Amino acid sequence: MKKKCLRIVITAQVPSNFLQSFVQKHAKSLRLEGTAQEVAGKTKEIRINICGAGDQLDEFIDLLYTQLDPEDMVIEPFLKDKDFREVFRIIE
Repeated sequence: MKKKCLRIVITAQVPSNFLQSFVQKHAKSLRLEGTAQEVAGKTKEIRINICGAGDQLDEFIDLLYTQLDPEDMVIEPFLKDKDFREVFRIIE
């Protein structure tokens, strides 16, 4: 099965444990791999690099849309430049 990879950038006010309690939890349950990182600046930004089967990626995006305002999210394909080793990690 060929994996697709997406880069998702979310600009929104999210709970402090959003990466662990929502993003990582659902990525693992859908057997997706990649990373998520919170970037501080003028606005809080979350960057997610995620790879997996198309159906699971679609379901993950649907879950994000149920939690956040769709206008606050940019999704684009990207070429995987490193091996995530079938794990989803939070970068602190």
